[in-house]
Amino acid sequence: MKVMRKIIEIDDRLCNGCGECVPSCAEGALVIVDGKARMIAEKYCDGLGACLGDCPQGALRIIERQADDFDEEAVEELLSHKKRKGNVSGPGCPSAKLKVFGGQGSCQQANQPVGAAGNSDSALGHWPVQIRLVPPGAPFLKNADLLVAADCAPVAYPGFHRDFLPGRAVMIGCPKFDDQAAYVEKFREIFETADLKSVTMLIMEVPCCGTMRGIISEALKQSGKVVKINEAVIGVDGSLISSTL
Repeated sequence: MKVMRKIIEIDDRLCNGCGECVPSCAEGALVIVDGKARMIAEKYCDGLGACLGDCPQGALRIIERQADDFDEEAVEELLSHKKRKGNVSGPGCPSAKLKVFGGQGSCQQANQPVGAAGNSDSALGHWPVQIRLVPPGAPFLKNADLLVAADCAPVAYPGFHRDFLPGRAVMIGCPKFDDQAAYVEKFREIFETADLKSVTMLIMEVPCCGTMRGIISEALKQSGKVVKINEAVIGVDGSLISSTL
């Protein structure tokens, strides 16, 4: 049934098919077809516009027009279908396609002692890892211990995979150069939907990295959830300066 409501509109002239909007749509309504973002069907779009901030070209906007009513049951069926196919985020940019794999990042590694993993072992258990690319509904976020790392930290700290990654989902980004408001919105949605067990912030000692504290704090406040927050600070020389773990 057609109703007057808010819905996403895609400007083909501006869209370059980068696919960054695809994982941002928790309903799975967006795909990339012939190099352009397309809506699968109107009934899958809730019109809230979570994808807008992740479009670098400004090709998305919310308009109000006659459209098929939003169908939550149809969305659940669509997401279940994509999950069975191993493609929760849809056929967008390959860098945004969700992957969950075994190894040191899996749940069975959560209780291993610090330093137990070998120096050459990868503890990563999923893809993607960039904050902008991880959708709030990603299956690896559900009931997870989440590591939010400044993207300089894994480069600076030599024991990143050994000491911080086992047993945790991870999201990385730069609070200085990326959109802080978009970060707050992304983490608010995650707090509201993922039922996280804990969040560990891994940041550098430089002042700009401290912005991540405010981002996480504000997102948690807006969500109304209670989640344990830990923090570890890495020096520019790669040393561990402080940790509440």
